[in-house]
Amino acid sequence: MDFRIFTEPQQGARYTDLLRVARTTQDAGYDAFFRSDHWVAMGDGSGLPGPTDAWVTLAALGRETERIRLGTLVTSATFRLPGPLAVAVAQADEMSGGRIEVGLGSGWFEAEHRALGIPFPPLAERFEILTEQLEILTGLWATPLGGRFTHQGRHYTVTDSPALPRPVQDAPPVIVGGMGRRKTPALAARFATEFNVPFQQPEAVAAQFGRVRDACTAAGRDPGSLTYSVAQMLCLGSDDAEVDRRAAAVGRDAAEVRASSLAGTPGEIVDRLGRWAEVTGTTRVYLQVLDLSDLAHVEDFAATVVPQLA
Repeated sequence: MDFRIFTEPQQGARYTDLLRVARTTQDAGYDAFFRSDHWVAMGDGSGLPGPTDAWVTLAALGRETERIRLGTLVTSATFRLPGPLAVAVAQADEMSGGRIEVGLGSGWFEAEHRALGIPFPPLAERFEILTEQLEILTGLWATPLGGRFTHQGRHYTVTDSPALPRPVQDAPPVIVGGMGRRKTPALAARFATEFNVPFQQPEAVAAQFGRVRDACTAAGRDPGSLTYSVAQMLCLGSDDAEVDRRAAAVGRDAAEVRASSLAGTPGEIVDRLGRWAEVTGTTRVYLQVLDLSDLAHVEDFAATVVPQLA
């Protein structure tokens, strides 16, 4: 397994806070630093001091880190037009030396759309928008230098695009995810480099991975060509008291976190990860860290859990 740090800065973080976490992620040996793409706090959080933009953040981090991959879980297809998104991703990829990955989803947080004046169509239409955005992004990246790309869809028309600027990578990896039983696996089979299921239990994840593998087979694609990943909240402690303290610091009940998340002492978490690997075949885990001031949490997992999995 490889491990990536995943943050939720809409709950309250400045760019400098994210930079500290990203540098700690890199220094501790993780594979990547990811962030959500949201602009409004969820739950009871105030969101102070206010939101940061995901792609502005990732471009800047590309200049201030050297090794780790950088990406979104996930950008909402409702937030940006596909052409300008392709430009932003390509520029961030150049600024990072080819380390950008793109998680793209249909969008779900209606209150956020209302707060920022973003249209929020019904789910079926959002899936149409997501599908066209994936077609356009991957089509632009597949267009050879000097060529032109055209797309005629229900929601977007792209005419004779020069498909510039070019990313450093031939095509940044695309992450698709979720628990949709039919459309989501089909989109993953067509477009994704990686399939991710966030915040579910192993049996549900195994079933969804099976649907994705079936969709790949139906589409004539090798199911093994996809990376299969999960996202889980991390709540690690050297003992029960530290687990309780870290859960309380983010407003969560320790017993609930232990039942639903990647929580416990190092030995407990090693056992949980073994079950994830056995039941689901997961090879990548995004560790959601919610207290961005607790850099030791990021360091502790790398120091106490990862060596036991070597």
